[in-house]
Amino acid sequence: MITGIDHITIGVADLDEGSARYRRLGFNVQPGGVHAGRGTHNALAWNNADYIELLAVRDEGEYRAASSTGGAFARFIAAGGGIYTIVLASDDLAADVAAMRARGAVISDPVDGARTTPGGKALRWRFAALGAEHGLPLAFIEHRSPLAIRRPAAAPHPNAVFALERAYIVAEDATARARELAGILGMDAPPLQKGTVIMSHMAIFQLGSTGLGIVQPYADGPAARALAERGAGAFQALYRTASMGAAARWMAEQGMPPLERGVRNTGEHAMLATPAEACGAYIGFVGPE
Repeated sequence: MITGIDHITIGVADLDEGSARYRRLGFNVQPGGVHAGRGTHNALAWNNADYIELLAVRDEGEYRAASSTGGAFARFIAAGGGIYTIVLASDDLAADVAAMRARGAVISDPVDGARTTPGGKALRWRFAALGAEHGLPLAFIEHRSPLAIRRPAAAPHPNAVFALERAYIVAEDATARARELAGILGMDAPPLQKGTVIMSHMAIFQLGSTGLGIVQPYADGPAARALAERGAGAFQALYRTASMGAAARWMAEQGMPPLERGVRNTGEHAMLATPAEACGAYIGFVGPE
């Protein structure tokens, strides 16, 4: 069963620089590790259960030799980076892959993955990716290492973020894309609602405590700009913070100008970091002042 969004993967050209930018945004970014044989390495910013993965190419030759997509990730970074994949958590990946294929989805076989943390812990998982034919930047993961081992002891984020609220995929036709995703996941397609910060019609799939939105712009705004500049794909993640004031103060202390603000259709205020500030992604914050 799909239990929620496990993490988002953000492609960055330089891991140290990307980590520094996310620390300026108030995330407590920690070294992740090296993906042996794949030519990549990562850094992680953990929330209560989900996390942000900053991913970069470490060894170009090793990456090219291992890539099964003809270097798509490297091309994505060269085009500006941003949210490369939204990774959904499964508690039985083999069963979920079989069920999705029975519903007509094109998806890879589950493959084993592993990395060693800087502290020497060996972490293991199984991973499957949705076929490019679907045009949805989704993958699926089943962790073989418990959360208590995967999640390092670390200080809270200075921005007081504790959970992913939603991740968004922009599309030219939200109704059609939502219907396709509903078929893949074996869910009903949710009705469209009006998003007032990203200026889009939104179909929100509720997956555990997280939401996955398929959106179509109705006016100029972040979604329209992302669609015009990069085409359809994942473009924004929205995080819940215990204190918008704490997040804003931290960023001000780092010398950042105030983030854009808007009011959600729920009436809550939100702040939004732009791709220039967040390595090609829109990163939103919502919560009490």
